[in-house]
Amino acid sequence: MSRPLGGAAAGVGLVLLAVLAGTAAQRAADPPVTVAAADVAPTGHTTTVAVTAKDMRFHPDRITVPPGDRLVIEVTNDDNRRHDLVLANGARTATIERNGTARLDAGVIGATVEGWCSLPAHRQAGMTLTIVPDGGAAAPEHGGGHGMDTMAEPAAGFTARDATAPATPTGRVHRVDLHVQEVLTEVAPGVRQRMWTYGGTVPGPVLRGRAGDVFEVTLTNDGTVDHGVDFHAGALAPDQPMRPVDPGESLTYRFTATKAGIWMYHCSTMPMLHHIGNGMYGAVIIDPPDLADVDHEYVLVQSELYAGPDGEVGDLAKMRAEQPDAVMFNGYPAQYAHRPLTATAGDRVRIWVLDAGPNRSSSFHVVGAQFDTVYLEGRRVLGPDDPGGAQVLQLGPASGGYVEAVLPESGHYPFVSHSMVDAERGARGVIEVGPAA
Repeated sequence: MSRPLGGAAAGVGLVLLAVLAGTAAQRAADPPVTVAAADVAPTGHTTTVAVTAKDMRFHPDRITVPPGDRLVIEVTNDDNRRHDLVLANGARTATIERNGTARLDAGVIGATVEGWCSLPAHRQAGMTLTIVPDGGAAAPEHGGGHGMDTMAEPAAGFTARDATAPATPTGRVHRVDLHVQEVLTEVAPGVRQRMWTYGGTVPGPVLRGRAGDVFEVTLTNDGTVDHGVDFHAGALAPDQPMRPVDPGESLTYRFTATKAGIWMYHCSTMPMLHHIGNGMYGAVIIDPPDLADVDHEYVLVQSELYAGPDGEVGDLAKMRAEQPDAVMFNGYPAQYAHRPLTATAGDRVRIWVLDAGPNRSSSFHVVGAQFDTVYLEGRRVLGPDDPGGAQVLQLGPASGGYVEAVLPESGHYPFVSHSMVDAERGARGVIEVGPAA
């Protein structure tokens, strides 16, 4: 008797490896396997489960089976690279080509069985699954530290942060109320942390103006510990405006923006590493005087996540050891891989990038695009009339700039920090380009 349990929908493509994909596709033959029955009375029933390999993951990655049932796994490879499935009990498929399928007899299930893809580095990258008898021990977490999987797809109701750059205000004095809030929020799929924030979001709000504009910021500490703020966009003695503000107190921080660029602001309270690493940072754009209009303008703030215990603040020891659980744009790993930015073929796109750190550098790159304009730390280093082009915007912590490119045709243009370990930690996304009208 068969008990079909069904499969799981595959997630969004892994942007790092999709560009390297092979195109061959064939049906993989089922290899002969001999699997000893587990130490459990066989029921005589067979449970059949459909599993899809996609985005360097198995979907589902946890299979629950009635004890004593024989398990048959029907594996479909919907990824852009070859995979297989190997079980710790000795059962395995042959290598499965793209769009191929294989049928794996896992034997009678009476205890937890681990599985993985055996191709080089695929298991280490998180391509694992666990088979658990119904009522048995819970499956272990997969993915990075803290049980975090930066390639996992967010829940269906997830809304990505709007990366659209704010319009430049017409006034020359900008009064901003900035409230420090300590917020329990989801920072990655299934991972919640108590983040220290400006205005309830990580990063804080993007501010914008022009050279000569005055910013009058009222900082109010609604948190439980002292916090402060340092605006790189202004030049003034830090003694008073950057001092720690106790819970329930406020200060007014007034500065004049005299230089163009994208500037970081962040908490100035010690240990500064902990305050920045736990979410207290944001960006201020001061427009260059000759900034032209473009079809789309986005802002991406790269930062790191050092997860602490569930529901608590980030782990300072990890920050000091430079061991991030995730690297991300705009506060959530890989959010724009699942909720892409958009443009139309032939559009000119400008992307402001700020590396908020606190520790990792960024090498911003758009796959399939060449930058004809690069603005780095207050100066244009490449313009559209120059004969050369650029492939990356190279940034250290607390530095920023922008790039522009014309995306020539419809398709999906992945963007990453080209430090591959950080791209795999979540510093990646996609620009989805539609056809020209």
